[in-house]
Amino acid sequence: MTSQEQEVPDGWRVFRATGHTTDGPLPHLPKAPPWRQFRGGPPQPLPPDDEEAALRRLGPGNVVQQLGPDETDIVNAALLLRRPLLITGPPGIGKSTLAFLIGRELGLGRVLEWNIVSRTTLRDGLHTYDALGRAQAIAAWRAGLREATGTGPGEDADGSAAPSSRGRQRTPALGEFITLGALGTALLPYERPRVLLVDELDKSDIDLPNDLLHVLENGSYEIPELVRDAADSACVHTSDPGGHAVVREGRVECREFPVVVITSNGEREFPAAFRRRCLPLEMQPPTREQLLAIVESHLRERPEGTERLVDEYIRRVRSGGTHSLDQLLNAVRLTTLGGFQADADGRKLMEMLLRDLAKGR
Repeated sequence: MTSQEQEVPDGWRVFRATGHTTDGPLPHLPKAPPWRQFRGGPPQPLPPDDEEAALRRLGPGNVVQQLGPDETDIVNAALLLRRPLLITGPPGIGKSTLAFLIGRELGLGRVLEWNIVSRTTLRDGLHTYDALGRAQAIAAWRAGLREATGTGPGEDADGSAAPSSRGRQRTPALGEFITLGALGTALLPYERPRVLLVDELDKSDIDLPNDLLHVLENGSYEIPELVRDAADSACVHTSDPGGHAVVREGRVECREFPVVVITSNGEREFPAAFRRRCLPLEMQPPTREQLLAIVESHLRERPEGTERLVDEYIRRVRSGGTHSLDQLLNAVRLTTLGGFQADADGRKLMEMLLRDLAKGR
């Protein structure tokens, strides 16, 4: 234990769930345990920020603290142990928002989002290869070469092979047609961990959680197309806008295991082997005071009638319906605008905005 850790009894708690960033150096993360240390390279530059996405998720005002001390400690334990967080709870209570809260507070840059559907496979999250695009590029390159030399494909004017002519033009590089997915980008060798949001994993095919086990355990994967390629390295696209990364010998391995936030609405159970590799966190619905603060944080004010709408929202939630915080924000925004009339048509509109999502319409 270092002298700094002795002076600060809870120095392992780097996340406070406030969303406040520091003006000084970026927060220092605890060193990973020996069994969660990786040696990927070459190091990647700092990731870009995406403050607009964070504003949409967290709002422009002060972040309302929805996590209690116990839940905050679970997040800190996941950061310390370099293990994924498996967050469960009803739809719309802010599970995915936690990824943006961690990213903002710890200064980890743009959140990588992997939205899961029933057809999602592990390869979708790791990388995609545009084989058709590469074939078309090679055909265009060959056509341009023939036009430049005035010969047939691969021939000089006398009909002999022309390797020197081919060498004067750059062939389409394999890496130009490979794009890393959100998971693949998160596993690049960054000096500080990236934040990866795996949203609604319970909607996936039954095999996807098991397919993730190797990647989550080893922090690495291979790109088969690059492994078979003769080149020692390739420059590929990443999930960041305009981003590129160098991959050596077709293998990607992280330096710092990413902060993986996996959300689930509880539609099905996950295999024990998968749950063993995650730290579970169950989020509770916000209280009345928290709901009022959330509305005020997003709208930068508390319009007249907000309390009534919040009470109506709570009543509907307690009656057993499925509702989202977005519905409450939409209702407050619309029904508190000047000129809105709470007549019959207005009541119909509010019923539509606060409808039970479990009923399917």
